[in-house]
Amino acid sequence: MKIGVLKTDDVRPQLVEEFGEYPEMFAALLQREDPSLVFVTYEVQHGHYPDDIDEVDAYLMTGSKTGVYDDQPWIAPLMDFVRELHKRKKPTLGICFGHQLIAQALGGEARKSEKGWGVGVHSYEVQETPSWMVEPQGEFSLLVSHQDQVVALPPKTKVIASSDFCPYAMLQIGEHMLTMQAHPEFTKPYSKGLMELRQEVFGADMVEKGKESLHNDIHASAVARWMLAFLKSAS
Repeated sequence: MKIGVLKTDDVRPQLVEEFGEYPEMFAALLQREDPSLVFVTYEVQHGHYPDDIDEVDAYLMTGSKTGVYDDQPWIAPLMDFVRELHKRKKPTLGICFGHQLIAQALGGEARKSEKGWGVGVHSYEVQETPSWMVEPQGEFSLLVSHQDQVVALPPKTKVIASSDFCPYAMLQIGEHMLTMQAHPEFTKPYSKGLMELRQEVFGADMVEKGKESLHNDIHASAVARWMLAFLKSAS
């Protein structure tokens, strides 16, 4: 399977040497489950798109420090591309910003949450157990770094997982789009580095709590298997 990564941000320069860019993080996560996967990166934040939408089998949109509501010239073309993916029923994954932008592009809404920032390890309850959810479980945990959230759903959307902090944490749109607020590609060392780097933004108390939460287990490998099973079911 060839996956096109829609790259919407760069890793902070202080962290990129140790942890790589976001496409590398996703490749490391998903190739552990399927070494045959091939990844192609499209710098959509700079207006770079595939010449042919079918030159890859599926798409994955990364996270970003940008908000879907920000006045950036590349946001509207990306929403148009998402609508075309949806129209063509192209298998697509959206992570954090990708989760929010897909929802917004298709008739939902994302904005800053009144609950503030979420960092560190967060847990979610599974609300539905679709056939692609191999190794189903009632609850799972992943690393997060977000203030924005999806607050209104697009049509024909199922809520797969939620929490009190983030009610629309994992969504399935139709049979071909799966999105999630959390970051399965993050590692605990990267999350710690990001929290320390952005302490002035998050606040010292939030960072302390976030770093303490890193003692909790995360289920990135299980979620990676869900992601790949979903893409295969949608192909």
